[in-house]
Amino acid sequence: MLQMKNACESCNTALLLKSPCFICSYECTFCPECSKRFKHVCPNCRGELVARPKRNPAPTTTTSLQ
Repeated sequence: MLQMKNACESCNTALLLKSPCFICSYECTFCPECSKRFKHVCPNCRGELVARPKRNPAPTTTTSLQ
């Protein structure tokens, strides 16, 4: 499963589950401003930085399927 990091690895800006941010194939995570500054190339692995998919929060109630 994709690890959803909660802060930019460059500037430490908080990133919520629905915040726009960018990741590489190693799941390095950056805010839009840092990604733009890096020209959408990961400074760690030199991989492409692409938009991270958005994830909805987990439901707080459980339902049973019967």
